[in-house]
Amino acid sequence: MAIGTLALVNIFALSNRSYIWTRVCKFCWPAIVIISAIRAIIMIVELHRYEWDIVWECENGGQEWGTVAEAGNPSTTTMPNTICDPGWQTLFNIFIVALIIDLIFQIYMMFLNWRFSKRLEHYNEMKGPYHGGFYNA
Repeated sequence: MAIGTLALVNIFALSNRSYIWTRVCKFCWPAIVIISAIRAIIMIVELHRYEWDIVWECENGGQEWGTVAEAGNPSTTTMPNTICDPGWQTLFNIFIVALIIDLIFQIYMMFLNWRFSKRLEHYNEMKGPYHGGFYNA
């Protein structure tokens, strides 16, 4: 939720050339990226921790781990076969790659915000295309 909210604020700040909101985003992005990296590590550790539970569910027809069908358990929910078909290691690798891509996008947004804030800070020193501004020697 915080990532999406900060991304929306960043979009509005960049589109309106708002110096104040660009500075707010420049201050918030590093903390959000660090929190997201810690969250990703915790998600990977927890998924690896419950690996055998997921494998057990796949081997037992998608039945929830720890439930016994013969005991009259009224739960009819099962894990979808599309999760079990590719295999555990493939799903684990895809999940890790997706988290890394998410972090890369966040770092890229942080870079875009930093670059734009530097451009706004030096806006008065910039020269336009008229009177030899781009080709000043």
